[in-house]
Amino acid sequence: MSEIKVPDLGESITEGTIYKWLVKEGDSVGQGDVLAELETDKVNLEISAEESGVIAQILRQAGENVAVGEAIGIIGEAGAGAAGQAAAGGQSADAPKLPEPAKAAPAPEAPPAQPGGATAAAAAQEAQAAGGSAYLATPGARKLARERGIDLGEVGARDPIGRIGRADVDTHGAAPAAAPAPATAAAQSAPAVTPPPSAPKAEGKEVERKRMSRRRLTIASRLVEAQQTAAMLTTFNEVDMTAILDIRKRRKDAFKEKHDIGLGFMSFFTKAVVGALKAYPLLNAEIDGEDLLIKKFYDIGIAVSAKEGLVVPVVRDADRLSFPEIERRIADLASKARANTLALSDLQGGTFTITNGGVFGSLMSTPILNAPQVGILGMHKIQLRPIALDEETTVNRPMMYIALSYDHRIVDGSEAVSFLVKVKELLEDPEALLLEG
Repeated sequence: MSEIKVPDLGESITEGTIYKWLVKEGDSVGQGDVLAELETDKVNLEISAEESGVIAQILRQAGENVAVGEAIGIIGEAGAGAAGQAAAGGQSADAPKLPEPAKAAPAPEAPPAQPGGATAAAAAQEAQAAGGSAYLATPGARKLARERGIDLGEVGARDPIGRIGRADVDTHGAAPAAAPAPATAAAQSAPAVTPPPSAPKAEGKEVERKRMSRRRLTIASRLVEAQQTAAMLTTFNEVDMTAILDIRKRRKDAFKEKHDIGLGFMSFFTKAVVGALKAYPLLNAEIDGEDLLIKKFYDIGIAVSAKEGLVVPVVRDADRLSFPEIERRIADLASKARANTLALSDLQGGTFTITNGGVFGSLMSTPILNAPQVGILGMHKIQLRPIALDEETTVNRPMMYIALSYDHRIVDGSEAVSFLVKVKELLEDPEALLLEG
């Protein structure tokens, strides 16, 4: 018999949320089989079986938060019966030992205990002693109880270990109240799931309530934190993309044939950013207390939109990579991000970030810093615009607005503007990227 424990999740991550179980109690599993998916602040991880056996008990349900090292289930020996499963439950297996349900009542004047009441009370005491909730209930049961205003302490559980399920709350809610008010009959005829009292009322309109994922909550928290802790400003410029588009048009087929990867815009922008960071190193720094950490390496984060939210995998040592190597790294990281298979090592670190809102049609935006970094470059949509070459000549050119958000605590406006001008110059003269990027 062994416990299924939450593995070490990496530096700075101490807890996660069980996203879903891939097995159920009684299933046979082999060593290395994936048992559950765990959602963390940054990535989703798989929890695998450390030995073969039978899932004797699932201790924590989908949607519950769990800490590193916490047991979320138990694997018993193959062929173990129900008695073995009950024994594997630890303290919970001792809960239904009370001979008389009446003894579980908290006071003599309390109403008769419902079936399973003694079990629920014992399990609740056990959960409370372990630092958990006063009542042992599934997330679905808690949600339904909140929506209906039902006290879980009044709900009986049919589960042998005293866990209150959604069906228990549903059955309890259907029972007639002791002192019904005149409006009770109408209330009982309402739909089974109603908005909680705190929800805004929308008469005759449909409202969907959806729980935010752990990653989305983390993104929200970090973005607000970045705005509250950094003196963030944004400066803008525009780039004539004629030269880059011409190179891509002439070279893309040969590039693809030789390197088996397409020649995109990101390799040009990554090289331009590296060249500008070398010229203006404070954009490649971070604040550590009263000190500045000016980094002499160039790990460039590339923002990628995934199903669960924006992630920023890192292209390591971008200054040492060729154009095809950069394109290949970015394509690989983007593919892993969309397949939700990024490792924590793919996301950690990073000295500067590039984000491309242009792929969604954005003409201009003000990107938010990816703390503790002090600079982020925003790319945007390429659009034909009339450009005056001189007093008499106007031509249409493919132009892109670029934006640099920076932390004014350590980067002055003149340095930020000069950095962005440097990026512009390198992009408009791609041959210079070979020398400075």
